[in-house]
Amino acid sequence: MQNVTVRDILKASGGTLLCGSEDTYVEHITIDSRKIAGNDIFVPFVGERVDGHNYIQSAFKNGAAASFSSKRDIPLCEKPIILVDDVMKAMLNTARWYRKERIKIPVTGVTGSVGKTSTREIISRALSAEKNVFSTKGNYNGQIGVPMTMCDIDNSYEAAVIEMGISLFGEMDNISSVVCADCAVVTNIGKCHIENLLTQENILTEKLKIADNMPDGGTLILNGDDRLLRSCIPDKRLNTVYYGTSPDCRFKAENITVTGTGTAFDFVLDGKRKAMKLQIAGKHNVMNALAAFAVCESLGVDLDAAAERIQTYSGFARRMERVQCRDYLIIDDAYNASTDSVKAAIDVFSDLQTNGKKYIVLADMLELGEHAADEHRTIGAYLAGKDIDTAVFIGTLSRYTAQSARDNADVEVKCFDSNAEAYEFLKENLIKGDAVLFKGSHSMKLEEIIEKFIQSEEE
Repeated sequence: MQNVTVRDILKASGGTLLCGSEDTYVEHITIDSRKIAGNDIFVPFVGERVDGHNYIQSAFKNGAAASFSSKRDIPLCEKPIILVDDVMKAMLNTARWYRKERIKIPVTGVTGSVGKTSTREIISRALSAEKNVFSTKGNYNGQIGVPMTMCDIDNSYEAAVIEMGISLFGEMDNISSVVCADCAVVTNIGKCHIENLLTQENILTEKLKIADNMPDGGTLILNGDDRLLRSCIPDKRLNTVYYGTSPDCRFKAENITVTGTGTAFDFVLDGKRKAMKLQIAGKHNVMNALAAFAVCESLGVDLDAAAERIQTYSGFARRMERVQCRDYLIIDDAYNASTDSVKAAIDVFSDLQTNGKKYIVLADMLELGEHAADEHRTIGAYLAGKDIDTAVFIGTLSRYTAQSARDNADVEVKCFDSNAEAYEFLKENLIKGDAVLFKGSHSMKLEEIIEKFIQSEEE
């Protein structure tokens, strides 16, 4: 935060000052008393196991400038403590105030079921051709992370790209009212978090709430190849633009050629054609590039300059990240998984050119609720006809994938209950020239296997 005092935060949050000075400056919001960037305001959330109020004094010792509190009977000190009814609401209201009063640069919001992070990164890379760009760090994309992220923007930046993720009803209402995007991208409508949101139609409705707090004349950028996004009625307040491979998309890709090391395509806009070569593989990354072009046009960035920057993008950690280990290649796409993202990873891996065998390691996809068994079977059937030699499955739900693969695909199938067992199998079987892809939900911790391989390389 820039030029913000406790007095400003009292006004924004509606809180009451219990102690300390209103003139104290605050620069950041934090929820972890151990991670103080400097002049932070600490937000003491109350969880099932931990009450953040017990760590207010620790936050102050570590350099926090102020703290919220939803409890009046806490130890007071010389530093400001602001009493509020609800610390979450106080943090959201502070971020809303900061967005309205202090952030004067264009903000682009990015949401969707899959591909948010990669899309965010490519958009940021494209805009950086002409602007100093602020971008979401890590996975701070929810209703806690977004307010913290927005409050880190200052006027040294010329544009911001904010990732916006949801898993529950009402979350997009909260974060879209903080971001108030001038330009918004919706990548697709899949089945991530369908356990909580129940149907894809509900997911569509919730994701499109990103537009509710956009200003009149803002630009809403939608994936024109996504059936559900094409079915929605555009908001007449906004300039709605479609990107994709469909003939009526304004930002269009043609002649897509995917290899193991990159992707070539023709970018077509208003009858003009430009040959592109991405350093990252996969049609889904072509779609991300198209979204980036649409954002750049909306914000007045030269598209030729943006194209040069897009073509230098080499990927993001643990999203189809290539790791050379001994004499074989590891493809780390283990950050998270959904039906659509697993299919995309399978497609890219199938196109990979190797001198040896191809192993794919798939762990459970979570948060699919009653759809879980069917979605896992879908992945097994999707392996049919793919250039993959051995499929390794880890977890209870992945047993459904394994059985479907046995029934439909010409691949060797191996099932394991733990990462340790899968690692031992791979260690004994991988040889020079082989390649292995890892994909699964974050909580399945496939990185444990990858880290073991990396450690063995260093020994």
